[in-house]
Amino acid sequence: MRTIQMSDYTVGEDAFDAIPETLASYGAKTVVLVGGERALAAAAPGIKEALAGTDIEVLDTIVYGKDSTRTNVNRLLDAPAFRDADVAFAIGGGKAIDTVKTASSELNKTVFSVPTICSNCSAATAIAVIYHDDGSLEGYAYPPCPAHIFINPRIIAEAPEEYFWAGIGDALSKQPEVEWATSTRELGHTASLGLALAHTCTEPLMTWGVQGLADVRANRSSEAVRQIALDIVVNTGYVSNLTNQPDFYYNSTLAHAFYNGSTGVHRAGKHLHGEVVSFGVLVMFAYASNTSELERYAKFNKKLGLPVTLAEIDLDESQLEQLTEFAHTSNEWKQGNPEPFEDTRFIEAIKTADTYGRSLS
Repeated sequence: MRTIQMSDYTVGEDAFDAIPETLASYGAKTVVLVGGERALAAAAPGIKEALAGTDIEVLDTIVYGKDSTRTNVNRLLDAPAFRDADVAFAIGGGKAIDTVKTASSELNKTVFSVPTICSNCSAATAIAVIYHDDGSLEGYAYPPCPAHIFINPRIIAEAPEEYFWAGIGDALSKQPEVEWATSTRELGHTASLGLALAHTCTEPLMTWGVQGLADVRANRSSEAVRQIALDIVVNTGYVSNLTNQPDFYYNSTLAHAFYNGSTGVHRAGKHLHGEVVSFGVLVMFAYASNTSELERYAKFNKKLGLPVTLAEIDLDESQLEQLTEFAHTSNEWKQGNPEPFEDTRFIEAIKTADTYGRSLS
């Protein structure tokens, strides 16, 4: 037996108007709003306004913390309003949403997500990334995906630009990682559907990415922002749910192994998930000897200001063995799709991607 979960979604600057009816369909009478301080300031007033005059009570507004750690998950589990609410609104970026999804799954609680930034596809996925308090990767949790997503392009356009920028970087990994991970496999219906949808993920980014980023920098809600938001949240999120199943994992491969390995290397600078993943995509293409795609994606990274060299993410060749050792602990390395990975080949691929990136400078 296989059950596939997918989030419903509402998109538009008036998306919050659909909240009361959606809550009613779940029989919900109480809600809790959880997110980061900035995300709550951006979205909570609109949610409360939509609920004004209804019989739905907002039990509390909770700042979750700053990272998706087990510590912050446990803090939510200890909060009476969180435990008592019928529905938890997960408001913010991936770290806030992953924290709420993980805590809610332990209470069998329904989650509605409200992405206020488009840094990744967490608002739609049945997976969550959990970190240790020191910022290194603990591993993945597998909560149900949010029941409903409310996407307001205006809020996303008015958020700090670096998250939109890094979200494009993360989304750039979805199509090539799934295509490569499935390239040597005979696929059943679910994985085939995930692969088919993965084919839709890259072109919207390359078509709308430059304009969308310019619009976010101008705090301007636009069709480009809407298209990028839908691609990051919905397209890549749905692919994730289809390609991450109990009996197979094709959702990510070496690009994310590179990112996860990098979290174990303590270095100067702080870099967003999608920022590092976008360089990991170049590493994956180099590992697969796919020179044409390495060049195409590297040139797009360069156009958008995403990293094309190790130096841009505060790494150098002296740290690659340590990065590789830590990558061994990642789900992607352990899965080894489409083939078991080799340390020496991985390190050489990193160097190849870096060399090509430096040639673009």
